[in-house]
Amino acid sequence: MQTADSARLIATLADRGTQLALVATGGGSRAISHLVATPGASSVVVEGLVPYARQAVDRLLGGPQESYCSDRAARRLAIAAWQRAVDACGRPADAVGAAVVASLRTVRAKRGPHRVIVAVQSLAATSVATLELVKDARSRDAEEDLAALLLLQEIERTSEPDADPHVSFGLRPDERVTRRVCSAPQTWRDLLADTCRLSGSGTATAVPAPGRLLFPGSFDPLHDGHRQMARIAEEIAEQPVEFELSIANVDKPLLDYCELETRRAQFAGGPLWITRAATFVEKVALFPRSTFVLGADTYTRLADPRYYGGSSAAAAAALRVIAEQARGLIVFGRARGGVFEDPAALDVPQPLRNISYFVSQREFRHDISSTALRRERLACDPS
Repeated sequence: MQTADSARLIATLADRGTQLALVATGGGSRAISHLVATPGASSVVVEGLVPYARQAVDRLLGGPQESYCSDRAARRLAIAAWQRAVDACGRPADAVGAAVVASLRTVRAKRGPHRVIVAVQSLAATSVATLELVKDARSRDAEEDLAALLLLQEIERTSEPDADPHVSFGLRPDERVTRRVCSAPQTWRDLLADTCRLSGSGTATAVPAPGRLLFPGSFDPLHDGHRQMARIAEEIAEQPVEFELSIANVDKPLLDYCELETRRAQFAGGPLWITRAATFVEKVALFPRSTFVLGADTYTRLADPRYYGGSSAAAAAALRVIAEQARGLIVFGRARGGVFEDPAALDVPQPLRNISYFVSQREFRHDISSTALRRERLACDPS
């Protein structure tokens, strides 16, 4: 491998009390072996993962990805690594998660570019570095070295942001590393560290009063269907809607700061609550006696034991809490395979049905899906 002062890096991280978890897929795994072979690494490196097959990446990230070599994939892997570091050390401020995804030279000619993307997650910031390589200018072995070196450099930048990295790349004149850093306000850091449960923006106040009209969702992306649902819900409830975006999901990694900023920006300063409420029971607790706007798919999950560890008893207990503490549910149908799914026809327990208002197909139908929109966006912008 080319120049990388891993002894200096390990010493710096150890002095700061850093606990580091790394993930490498598609290339760059040499950085892991390079670090763990350095004396003192056991006090710094929590673990190194190499989920090479797509199925292994899917298990780590909670499902299939639109792209496996992208800015977003790298960030998701980095925050998954950060969570694993936190789980190991119990100190969010000391945890660092780093990930590299790569599309490198292989036995078959690639139609797309050869590139390396590194993401690093800390409590303070999410950073991403991208390096596009001149195609077929190097051997696979040389490209692997560059992927590993970029990962090591970006870890060093996190530990010493103002220092010049002690890594030598030997890039060609037409190759360069592009970077972006998303630094987090204190409220987002508190959410990530799980020391607070919600943060308001726009016209949302610091502490939610009871009796709100709340529209929870991932909003990936926010689209016209969501906006139509919000307008109809406002007419039904006769009050303004507020949106809720949770950084936590039951079976997926947390949202990183770049992702959180992208989704927050869609609301253009409107009333948005950013929370760490992964389950609907948590949302009901944060927003007491409120009315919630739901799609049919989310509505059916409320009663599905699969979302409660497979326990029917846990699902029934959760439904009791929702039925007792929520003021109401406004439920919208959706199209599946061109067929409209009528929310009133869904098989749900009676306590849930008792607090539900079902919006008919005549009142609302919107066939576009968030998945289709993400695929369209990816076709235009692979990052």
